[in-house]
Amino acid sequence: MKKMMLLTGALLIATVMTARGADVKEVWDKNCASCHGKDGKGETKAGKKAGAKDLTDVKYQGTFTDDQMVKQIKEGMKDKSGKELMKPFADKLTDEEIKNIIAYVRAFKK
Repeated sequence: MKKMMLLTGALLIATVMTARGADVKEVWDKNCASCHGKDGKGETKAGKKAGAKDLTDVKYQGTFTDDQMVKQIKEGMKDKSGKELMKPFADKLTDEEIKNIIAYVRAFKK
C-alpha cells in the first residue's frame, strides 16, 4: 500500500511538472522565440536586429542574476538612445510565468 501511494505521488508530480514544462514552452514560443529563437541562441531576424544575446552561452548567462532577468522581462529593455530593444511583459506574463521562463532560460546553458 505504501509503495502504491509513493508511486501515485511520484506520477502526479511528474504529470504536473510535464504540464508545467509544456506551459513554459508555450509561453516561450509565444512571447520570446521570435527574437531569442526556440533554442535561445538569438539567431532570428528580429533577434539579430535587436542584438539578442546567445542565452545558451554559459559565460554570458553568468553576467546577470535572476532578479535582473525579472526586471528586464517586466520592464523591457532600451538602448542608450531610448530605442526599445525588448518590449515589457509585466502586463502579459504572471510572476509565475516569468519565474518559469527564467528557469527555462537557465536550462539553455549546457
